[in-house]
Amino acid sequence: MKVLVPVKRVVDANVKVRVKADGSAVELANVKTAMNPFDEIAVEEAIRLKEAGKAEEIIVVSIGPQQA
Repeated sequence: MKVLVPVKRVVDANVKVRVKADGSAVELANVKTAMNPFDEIAVEEAIRLKEAGKAEEIIVVSIGPQQA
């Protein structure tokens, strides 16, 4: 079995989120980002499946800029 795990880059949970002055969106300039913590759990579970012999291959995908 192959396991596909989608992951997303999000604003780091330890960073205080700031709203733009005009209130239109979250300020993302110079903000530290990290993998979504729930996605990290999914990757760990996929690794457990592979170690248990229930998965042959793990494929992790993300869509976005090169930094993603």
